[in-house]
Amino acid sequence: MEFAIVDIETTGGSPAGGGITEIAVVVHDGEEIVREFQTLINPGQSIPSYITGLTGIDNSMVRDAPTFDEIAEELWDLLEGRVFVAHSVNFDYGFIREAFLKLGREFKPPKLCTVRLSRKAYPGLTSYSLGRICENQKIPILARHRAMGDAKATAILFDRIIKDSSEIVFSSLKKNSGESFLPPNFSLAKFRQIPESCGVYYMINAKGKVIYVGKALNIRERFKGHFSGSVLPHLKQQLKAEVTDLQWKLTGSEVMALLVETLEIKRLWPAFNSALKLPKTLWGLFHYQDGSGYNRFQVAKVTKNLRPLETFFSSEEALQFLKSGIETYQLCQKLCGLRKVTCEVVQDESCLGACKTSEHAASYNARVEDFLKLILESKKDLMISLPGREGEERAYCFFEGGMLSRYSYLTCDDFPDPDELEVVPKVPETFYILRQYIHQLEMDQIRVFSTH
Repeated sequence: MEFAIVDIETTGGSPAGGGITEIAVVVHDGEEIVREFQTLINPGQSIPSYITGLTGIDNSMVRDAPTFDEIAEELWDLLEGRVFVAHSVNFDYGFIREAFLKLGREFKPPKLCTVRLSRKAYPGLTSYSLGRICENQKIPILARHRAMGDAKATAILFDRIIKDSSEIVFSSLKKNSGESFLPPNFSLAKFRQIPESCGVYYMINAKGKVIYVGKALNIRERFKGHFSGSVLPHLKQQLKAEVTDLQWKLTGSEVMALLVETLEIKRLWPAFNSALKLPKTLWGLFHYQDGSGYNRFQVAKVTKNLRPLETFFSSEEALQFLKSGIETYQLCQKLCGLRKVTCEVVQDESCLGACKTSEHAASYNARVEDFLKLILESKKDLMISLPGREGEERAYCFFEGGMLSRYSYLTCDDFPDPDELEVVPKVPETFYILRQYIHQLEMDQIRVFSTH
C-alpha cells in the first residue's frame, strides 16, 4: 500500500470559487519516500494580496505556469491507487476533487488526515496545526506555507506515526473506508485483494495454521459477514481475535465450492469448524403407488422396517430435495405429501391435474419415473461436468457409489476418462451434496458409468 502525501496552495478557502496555485505530492510506500512531485499552477484568476503575503506566491510567478488541465493526467496517475494523505485532508482533497470534476473525472480515493492521526499518536497537545505539531516533534519545515515545504514536513510526520504506531494508521483507514469491521490484525490491503467470486476460503492465525474453512458465492462479502453480522457473536469475537490472513481457491460454481469445502474440513479439521457428523435420526424419501395408480412420495423418519429411496440428515433437507424434484419434473404437491387439498384449491398452476385425476396416471407417472431414474443413477458411478473457473475450463467430478473420488479442472470437448482426474479421499458427506444438486443439472452434464 502506498500513500500520496499532498499539500496545495490556493487563491482562497473555497474549492467552488478558488483556484490552486501550487501543488506538491510526496509518495511514501509505508517504509520511506519513493517519489516527489511539485509544480506551480496558473489558477486562471488573480491571487489576492493577503494570500501572496502568506505564501509568497504572486501573479507573476504563476503567469507562465501550467494550468491544472495541463498537469491533470500526470497528477491523476500519481494519485490513483494510493491513499490520499494531508494535514486537514478535506481542504486539499476538496480543491483537487473539484478541479478533476471540472474535467469530468470523479476523484474518490481513500483518505487519511495527519491532524487526526496526530491527535491519537500524540494526545494532550494544545494545538495540532502543522507548525505546532512539527515544533513539538522537532520536524523541520524548510519552506512554511509553500507546497513542497509543508508536504515534506507532513511526510516526515506521517513516516514517524506509521513506524511508531502503525495500528493508528490502519485502523483509521478501516474506519474511513467503512471497513471498521475488519479484525485488528487483518490488513485493509489484504481485504481489498479478496475476490468477489465463488470459492473456498481459509482463515489463518498468526502461527500460519488454518482455523476456519468456508465456502461462498462471493468470498469477500462472506468474509465480511463473519465480522459484521449479529449471528454467533461469541464465535465472531474469537475468530476476529485470531485471524491474521486469508487464502482462497476459486471453484467456478457453488456445487464445487461445497464439495471442496467438505474435503478440506475433513483434511484440516480447523478449530472453528463444527465437526461434520452424521445425525442419529435419519429421514427418508419413500415412494409408493396409490389405489388409483398414481405414484406418490412421502417424507418420514427411517426405521428398520422401511427402506427409503434416499436418506437425509433432517426433514427440512428431505423436503427441500423433494420440492426441487417437484419443480423440475412438474409433479403434484398433494401426491407428494406436501398438501392436503387439491392444487386447484390453492390455484397451483404448476400441477397438471393429477390430484383431481384430470391428468392420466400414465402421463403423470412417466415424469415420476424420470425423477426416480435420476435418484437411482446418483448411486451409480457417474461423472458430472460443472462450470470452470475461467474461459473454456470445466470442472469434472467422478463419484463412485455416490461419493466423490476424483476431480480436476480441464479444458476438453467431452467427458474425460476417470483416470485422468486427481484422486481425493472419499468423504460420505459428498454423497449428500451430489444428491442435493443432481436434479438441477442438465442431462448433458451427467455421464453414468457401468458398475462392476
